[in-house]
Amino acid sequence: MDITTLTSKKSLVWWVIILIIFILLAFVPLYAPGYAAILLISILMYVILTVSWVMFSGSTGYMSLAPAVFFGVGIYASAIIGGKLPFPIVVGIGGLASFCLALLVGALTLRLRGIYFAIFTFGLVMLMAHSLLFWELHVTGTRGRFVIVMGYNTIYYYLLGIFVLLLLTAYLINRSRFGLALQSIGQEEDAAAHTGVNVTMLKVTTFAISAFFMGAAGAVMATKWTYIDPFIAFNPFYSFMPVVMAIFGGMGQLFGPIIGAVILTYLEEFLITKFAELYMLIFGTILVIAILYLPDGLVGLIQKMWNRYSERKHADT
Repeated sequence: MDITTLTSKKSLVWWVIILIIFILLAFVPLYAPGYAAILLISILMYVILTVSWVMFSGSTGYMSLAPAVFFGVGIYASAIIGGKLPFPIVVGIGGLASFCLALLVGALTLRLRGIYFAIFTFGLVMLMAHSLLFWELHVTGTRGRFVIVMGYNTIYYYLLGIFVLLLLTAYLINRSRFGLALQSIGQEEDAAAHTGVNVTMLKVTTFAISAFFMGAAGAVMATKWTYIDPFIAFNPFYSFMPVVMAIFGGMGQLFGPIIGAVILTYLEEFLITKFAELYMLIFGTILVIAILYLPDGLVGLIQKMWNRYSERKHADT
């Protein structure tokens, strides 16, 4: 059996496994208790934010702390126009609003590098929150908005649909020349530019594509809450958690960020439920240990263990 045939068979096995997982997820609301659907909504939300973040930052090496901005834009889009338009259009508008904002922000700032870009994107989160707060208090005379609430099953299926589209988009990008160019930017941006890669255009486009999915997820999640305000919508927590989840799971493979998001979201829910007073202490300790001793994430650790096992097995034979 040649290498090409073996690789294609492994790929087929992975696609079959992924298909089975999505079939099971599609029927979760039918056979799982109510709390399971609520937990899966939180997991899907963080998975979308994490994979979207990795789509840009993982390949280019730019540390973006802007997920909360695009997620919050989607939330406010849903709060403002929810009920006036069909919900699928509301979700699309939330994604497009974040996409357009990311295009503008990316065109203006993606010439910055390193810590300067990270600081700017985090400052953008604070700027959006306080600007909206000022507008509501001094112009509209209100603070926050009430949101039209949707059923948990509806929210779950919309998030699942966004997740499927996100995975397909990430897979197609990784397999294309576009993805190869992004990887070259992450490895050596100046060299990529000298070889003819339109570095700025690629960065801005990918930044905007990732923002679209964050905004769409925000538009859906807004309907889970009765009330939102600028500090709920633009919570910096939504910027930092995707970064931590991606690092925890490992960014070498597409399923690494998914694993990290699933485990840490479940861990967060468990600690809040069982150890509410010690939640932040335990959660923070686990994250520090993971970052210090798992530089390549869980996926990297599993791959190392598997390689050692394979080497020992070959040595014994």
